[in-house]
Amino acid sequence: MARDLPIGNGSLLVAFDADYRIRDLFFPHVGQENHVGGHVCRFGFFVDGAFSWVGPDWRKALDYEDDTLVTHVRLAHAPLALDVECRDAVDFHENVMVRAVRVRNLAGRARVVKVFLSHDFRVGDVAIGNTAFYDPQLKAVIHYRGRRYLLANVSVAEGAGIEEWATGTKDFGGREGTWRDAEDGRLEGNPIAQGSVDSTIAVTLPLGAGEDRLFYYWLAAGTSYREVKVIDAVVRDKGPTALLDRTAHYWRVWLSRSSETVVALPPHLGRLYRRSLLLIRTHVDHTGGIVAATDSDVLQFGRDTYNYVWPRDGGLTAAALDAAGYGDLSQRFFEFCARVISGRSYFLHKYNPDRSLGSSWHPWYADNQMQLPIQEDETALVLWALWRHFERWGDVESLKPLYRPLTIAAAEFLADYRNQRTGLPLPSYDLWEERRGVATFTAATVVGGLTAAANFANLFGDTDEAARFRAAAEAVRAGMARHLFVEGAGRFARSLTETGPDLTVDASLFGVFAFGGFAPRDPRVTATMDAVRERLWVKTAIGGCARYEGDAFERTTGDPAIPGNPWIICTLWLARHAIEAATTREELEPARRLLDWVAARAAPSGVLPEQVDPFDGAARSVAPLTWSHAEFILTARRFVERCAELVAPAKVPTREESTRCAKQ
Repeated sequence: MARDLPIGNGSLLVAFDADYRIRDLFFPHVGQENHVGGHVCRFGFFVDGAFSWVGPDWRKALDYEDDTLVTHVRLAHAPLALDVECRDAVDFHENVMVRAVRVRNLAGRARVVKVFLSHDFRVGDVAIGNTAFYDPQLKAVIHYRGRRYLLANVSVAEGAGIEEWATGTKDFGGREGTWRDAEDGRLEGNPIAQGSVDSTIAVTLPLGAGEDRLFYYWLAAGTSYREVKVIDAVVRDKGPTALLDRTAHYWRVWLSRSSETVVALPPHLGRLYRRSLLLIRTHVDHTGGIVAATDSDVLQFGRDTYNYVWPRDGGLTAAALDAAGYGDLSQRFFEFCARVISGRSYFLHKYNPDRSLGSSWHPWYADNQMQLPIQEDETALVLWALWRHFERWGDVESLKPLYRPLTIAAAEFLADYRNQRTGLPLPSYDLWEERRGVATFTAATVVGGLTAAANFANLFGDTDEAARFRAAAEAVRAGMARHLFVEGAGRFARSLTETGPDLTVDASLFGVFAFGGFAPRDPRVTATMDAVRERLWVKTAIGGCARYEGDAFERTTGDPAIPGNPWIICTLWLARHAIEAATTREELEPARRLLDWVAARAAPSGVLPEQVDPFDGAARSVAPLTWSHAEFILTARRFVERCAELVAPAKVPTREESTRCAKQ
């Protein structure tokens, strides 16, 4: 199930699913140590002897307050005659999630409503050895394991503190947990439990006919009892409303940098552009790592997740952040990259946000010989993005520490890791992490990465190295033209294998123009992108572009007429080509329609998935996917820029002309 409402501050991330249940809680790194792990922290109501957990039988509207990471949630349950409105935020400074809950009694008589909140924590990402206890001094429930503490508390009009609670055992000896204890409308008050544990707390609200009341709930995260105790005191002292309001104000100020681009976009695209920036921000760890996704429902390849930093995804996201004006975040990402590449001249598969090496399914040994378990495009794309970063900001001082350990080291690897006969890169895994060979996308990124390195070498006066890197880039480009372009097919192959060119049509072929390898209007590029458009467009009412012919990942149909599920990034790649190849404003219209298609696939909250079902458009795989939002930002910005360029080629367009073009 998608995560419709992620909220976070770079150290604490909390994500709600479509039923408004907390399913993921990361601390102290975004994407690392998931203290809920996809399980369910429930939110329920008891009134007139009936109980209901918020879920499918509730009417729900899940969104954010405009231009913030503060949620705006409406819930209604006709049989219980209740209407509920909630605001949630992770404070921008303190590691605490705060929720305001307003409950309205829709019955024509006075009633007592009890609200229950359950905590199905696996503190430290481990289900055993946990402790949950009631702290009588703080009137709070605390879960802990080792150096990880989670404190839950509430306040109502009478003051702060939990008056009704239960701690207990779950998933052991047939016990389901204290959330089951809540369903009779009362909690037993067990003060402590150890092992595999959970807890539930309750708030009692007497309500007159048509009356509403407000209460607050907060969840603090820390590395010690003292730390969560201090955060609890901050919430009590400042007041939960003040923390919610200051966080809303912070994100509106943070987002103000994007205003110029947003003004030039139609309202629905501008809204998704702003939301994409905020959602990306929730996936940037305080170490600088940019996490691919934090939706833990997709357990890929032997129970693993997307909760890692892929240098490729991160590099493309850093490019989007730079384009949108957030160079401080991209700078931290490049510093992260310089730390993790240390001791090597290439990036491995993926990394944890704390800069340790992530899990991998790429082998060091295959076919009776050693091999590098890499996707070479990841190394190349970081260099490509780093040069774009410098072009945008021109801050040579911040790049100086990265020059030798990152730029030169990686560029020397890219220049050397080539087949001297073909000029092409040696085999590595493709960007989809499925096939080992010489992928066209990889070769294209190597051209971009080596060109970037040559530019940096010139900048720092290393003319010999600049010439070497540029010559290597030209050799790769020539190899692509000679060995990856197939005359008989009239287009580029997906890859070069031991048996020859692989002519499977793959959306990643957009790379032949995206990183400076070939011009967008080069006939070879045009023919290749025409094949992508014709062969990979999903011919259902949903539409969209599939990854490649015969893609089986998350496939929902065996219909051979459907090449695969539609992907957000692949559809945006079609838009990118239309934008770059356009010579008139009219030729930008296909890109505009594709941007509209993407906006229509977003959840009401603005969350974009990795892919969608070809028949009903439902999100498939992870949501949100950071890469999807990054590609939307890059494409929308380039659309605005090209609109401006094509208004009147003979003169620089005014801001009014640029805006009018983009909105037409």
